[in-house]
Amino acid sequence: MRDAAIVAAAAVAALVPLPPAAVERFYSSSSYLIWQHGATGLSNHVGIALFDLLLVGVAGLWVVCAAADVRRGALRGVVRIVRRTIVWGAVIYLAFLASWGLNYRRVALAERLALDRRALTPDAARALTERTVERVNALYAPARAEGFPAGGIIDPRFAAAFDRAQRDLGAIRTAAPGRPKHTWLDLYFRRAVVDGMTDPFFLETLTASDLLPFERTFAVAHEWSHLAGYANEGEANFVGWLTCLRGDEAQQYSGWLFLYSEAAATLPPAERASVARRLDEGPRGDLRAIAARIARNESPRVADAGWRAYNQYLKANRVEGGTRSYGEVVSLVLGTRFRP
Repeated sequence: MRDAAIVAAAAVAALVPLPPAAVERFYSSSSYLIWQHGATGLSNHVGIALFDLLLVGVAGLWVVCAAADVRRGALRGVVRIVRRTIVWGAVIYLAFLASWGLNYRRVALAERLALDRRALTPDAARALTERTVERVNALYAPARAEGFPAGGIIDPRFAAAFDRAQRDLGAIRTAAPGRPKHTWLDLYFRRAVVDGMTDPFFLETLTASDLLPFERTFAVAHEWSHLAGYANEGEANFVGWLTCLRGDEAQQYSGWLFLYSEAAATLPPAERASVARRLDEGPRGDLRAIAARIARNESPRVADAGWRAYNQYLKANRVEGGTRSYGEVVSLVLGTRFRP
C-alpha cells in the first residue's frame, strides 16, 4: 500500500496540471527561494559535487539490493527489482519536483515581461546581430585587460550583477549564486558538448572543465539563472545575458559573444556571412577557439544521444520546444522593452 501510494502520488504530480500563477506565487517566487538559499549555501561550502555522491550512493545501493533480491530466487528477485526501481523512481521524481522541478510550471517569462511580438522581425534580428558585433569588437580589449573571473569561485562583482538582473526582472527575493564546480560527469559533458548543469537536488552549479574563460563566464551566469528558478533554457539564457551585461567589461564581453552566436544563427546564410565579416580579429579568434575546443573533445554519437534524451526530458517537463528552447533568448531580447 505504501509503495502504491508513492507511485500514485508521482503519477498525479506528473499528470495533473497546476495553475502557473499559483506555482509562481507559492513556489517559484517564495518557498523555493527560501530552500534554494539553504541548499546552495550548504553546497557552496563543500568542495566536491554533492550530486556525484548522490548518483554513486543511489546506484550503489540499488546494485546491493538487487544482488540480495537475486539470491532469494531469480523470478522473485526480478519482480522485487522491478518494483523497487519503480518506487525509487517515483520518490526521486517527487524530490525533483519539490526541490527545483516545479519551476518548469511557473508563469513564462515572456508573459511576465509582456513580450512585444511585433518586434520579432527579420530586420530586427539582423539589427540585433549587428549590435552584438559592435559590442564584442568594442569590449574585446577592455575584457582582456579586466580579466575573466577565475573558475571555482564566486566573484563578488558577478554575484552583485546576478542580484541586479533578478531585481530588474521584478524579483523581491533573489537567489544565491552557486560556487562553480566540476563533476565526475565531466567526461560526458565534454563528449556531448554540454557546458554545464544545475544539480536539481542540492542546487549546485556544475560546469565542464574545458570551457574557455570567456565562455565559462556566461555558462556560469546561465546556470545561476536556473538556480533563480528559470528552468526554461531560453529564459536562463536571457537572464544569464542580463547578468553579464550588469557586470564588468569582461563579463559583458562574454554575454555579448554568446548572444552573437544565437542571433547570427537566426539569419539566412548570406546575411550571416556578411555580418560575420565585420567581426574584428580578436572576437573572431575567440569563436575559432571555441570551435576548436568542441572539435577536440566532441563525440558526435554521444552528443546526438545525449541531446536527444535531453530533448525528451524537456518536453516531458512541459517545455514544448525541447532543446530548441535555447534559441528563444533572441525572441526575449527583441521583444522585451528595456529601460535606457
